[in-house]
Amino acid sequence: MKFGMRVRGGMLAALIMFAVPVVAELATVAVSSPAAAQTVASIQVEGNRRVEADTIRSYFKPGPNGALDAAAIDDGLKALIETGLFQDVKINRAGGHLVVSVVENPVINRIAFEGNKKIKDEQLSAEIQSKPRGTFSRPMVQSDALRIAEIYRRSGRYDVHVTPEIIEQPNNRVDLVFTIEEGPKTGVKSIEFVGNNYYSSYRLKDVIKTHETNLLSFLGNGDVYDPDRVEADRDLIRRFYLKHGFADVQVVAALTEYDPERKGFLVTFKIEEGQQYRVASVKFESGIANFDPNTLSSFSYVSVGSLYNAEAVEKSVESMQIEASRRGYAFAVVRPRGDRNFDNHTVSIVFSIEEGPRTYIERINIRGNTRTRDYVIRREFDISEGDAYNRALVDRAERRLKNLDFFKSVKITTEPGSSSDRVILNVDLEEKSTGDFSVSGGYSTTDGALGEVSISERNFLGRGLFAKASLTYGQYARGVSLSFVEPYLLDYRIALGLDAYYREQLPNSYIAYGTKTVGFSPRLGLQLREDLSLQLRYSLYQQSISLPYYLDNCNNNPNNASLAFNPSPAWVQANAPGVGPGGSVTSGGQTATDSGLGLWCYSDGEASLPVRKELAGGSSLTSALGYTLDYNTLDNNKNPTDGLLIDFKQDFAGVGGDVTYLKSQIDGKYYTPLVADIVGLIHLQAGMLNKVGNNELRMLDHFQMGPNLVRGFAPNGIGPRDINPYGTMDAIGGTKYWGASFELQMPFWFLPKEVGLKGAVYADAGGLFDYQGPTTWAATGEITTPANSNCIRPTVNPPSPGTCTGLVYDNSNVVRSSVGIGLIWQSPFGPLRFDYAVPLTKGAYDRVQEFKFGGGTSF
Repeated sequence: MKFGMRVRGGMLAALIMFAVPVVAELATVAVSSPAAAQTVASIQVEGNRRVEADTIRSYFKPGPNGALDAAAIDDGLKALIETGLFQDVKINRAGGHLVVSVVENPVINRIAFEGNKKIKDEQLSAEIQSKPRGTFSRPMVQSDALRIAEIYRRSGRYDVHVTPEIIEQPNNRVDLVFTIEEGPKTGVKSIEFVGNNYYSSYRLKDVIKTHETNLLSFLGNGDVYDPDRVEADRDLIRRFYLKHGFADVQVVAALTEYDPERKGFLVTFKIEEGQQYRVASVKFESGIANFDPNTLSSFSYVSVGSLYNAEAVEKSVESMQIEASRRGYAFAVVRPRGDRNFDNHTVSIVFSIEEGPRTYIERINIRGNTRTRDYVIRREFDISEGDAYNRALVDRAERRLKNLDFFKSVKITTEPGSSSDRVILNVDLEEKSTGDFSVSGGYSTTDGALGEVSISERNFLGRGLFAKASLTYGQYARGVSLSFVEPYLLDYRIALGLDAYYREQLPNSYIAYGTKTVGFSPRLGLQLREDLSLQLRYSLYQQSISLPYYLDNCNNNPNNASLAFNPSPAWVQANAPGVGPGGSVTSGGQTATDSGLGLWCYSDGEASLPVRKELAGGSSLTSALGYTLDYNTLDNNKNPTDGLLIDFKQDFAGVGGDVTYLKSQIDGKYYTPLVADIVGLIHLQAGMLNKVGNNELRMLDHFQMGPNLVRGFAPNGIGPRDINPYGTMDAIGGTKYWGASFELQMPFWFLPKEVGLKGAVYADAGGLFDYQGPTTWAATGEITTPANSNCIRPTVNPPSPGTCTGLVYDNSNVVRSSVGIGLIWQSPFGPLRFDYAVPLTKGAYDRVQEFKFGGGTSF
């Protein structure tokens, strides 16, 4: 970075004069004994235009006798120069009087920035000290130029040039212009790790925030060199090792070097891993009378035989200290101690509970929140003014404030209070934008092209509320949704959510019918533990289906006048046996003509009985109560490599409405690191739909499965299916399903880590069975009697006598299985996944889709 200063007009001579050393000016001061007899009132001031003469005289402090001696005059001269208000100050004697001659600094008329494209004028204006209508000061201007350059360095532009220019204006005013040559972005060209033996460099690059420059770096700023971020990465690496058993780890240094040939920085982290330790024992000690330390064992996250985990130790300390406080030991302090056995590579952990200093919170100061209300911040504290000071509760409050994602930075510090047993908490915050407007698009083999426009606010009205509105429009899916969340219902740590939505699913190659759903759902969320949450919900929605007319134009009961009469092959066989292909028959004034294929109204297809029966019944209202229990120990929710995620939910429909059922589902995923950055994933899932009361289960409430259960199959491609060859052969779903999957995810070691590509190989197995929906429909004459319940739909014309007209479907409980490969891309455009799977076993009527793609982006 280079900067200079150019002066336009007559200001050049003035600045040269200002550069003369102050010592030369002092040489002009009269210090004879008559001068020493001068008083402040006798000082004459010349050259001042804006600064009052009395203000200038006030810088000269007389001695005890009221007279000015040489030292007082010298101190006054220095004080005037240090104000920055004057270009030049001289002290002379004239006619027996002390004369102070000043040349005032100009006033800044305006400040402008030229050449800045990456950083806005408003941001630069807020960072510099020079202000319009303020006094011009050369040292201050040069300091401002340095500050502007520093801002550009923080954004990764180290080749910046800042030149201040001064344009003289009338009436001793100047315009200050900062000319900026921003230069190209300076990125990180290489990240290396030295001393890492247990974890590969590829794995450690996942831990840090700094990334190497690649072709897609223009979409983010993770590759921009930032010394503060590199230093923070050192701590991230250290904490990562401490979490995985390396109690002696040290990140010795983070070395950075600018490479002029590559025009970027080379970053090297030097690591001393040490040995990996396991926990040999966990003990509890107490220095507090009548306090049994073993009662806190259930609050420990550390177990014998497990890898030493510093993060688990910290959580244990926090939980134990909070529990002790709840039991009335407000000043209890939990101190962990680890005794290493270097030969066995084990560590014995002792939690010692002791009486801490009796300190109280005098005041909590909140600073920096210009938009967020104070109470939104204070409610994250479990302590308030007057309570006993508890560091564990303060740390938890700081963590909660950071997790709100309302602030760029959160820092809680302490300072002494009004007495030795009082402490003041200072909460320093820097707010950030919490509103989002996004336009997103995607494509999947299931829903086709899809676009969404949404607007959301995480801190609505500064009250900590969440609000979102979105509009979705695609080839086969459309909808509108509104969401609102109050995280603290009635000041309790219970989240209240309200959702209203309209969804429309259009017919496509996987389903012959469309659905429309309008609903409303309030919900309550409770965080039972850090890894366990509960959601209670109520759902009220109205659902209807639609069909093209030609898929609903066959009637097997001509005596039912409420239905249009379009004879089916069964009716023709029974009532007009002489009519063959191409013939016609008239009933009720209507004439039906065979298509020439001998299929009559089935020649243009016909929807399955459950679909048409649902259509005839009109829209149905579902009123359901439900809950979800979620257990989550994943190390990273977006890109997990270790941990367990279990989701169990139940919904009971029948609290009013037209539908009754009990639906239960469980889904579990277990991630574990294997070798060479390969991650194993075991995914198990199951579900059951139970009939409640006498109401018939709807086809729409059955489970529909496809690649979400076993990859390699089409959406709705698995399970019970209408096998009428003249109809659409719709999937009608099942009441029970199970699925199991094993997957290996591995990086492409020959590609840069920042590309975000991973490969996957997997094997899936599962099944969907036990359809319990409608199979007959008396109104249309579609009845399957026990005598012909196992009959097969006719495949020739005319149909043979005794052909059944009710639903005939495949309900075989076949294990579906497949193997496949996948490509996972955490792209800057959003997560994308490509899968190619080949079924190994399948049902006779299942539908296969070997390739599947899904993903989307925001822009």
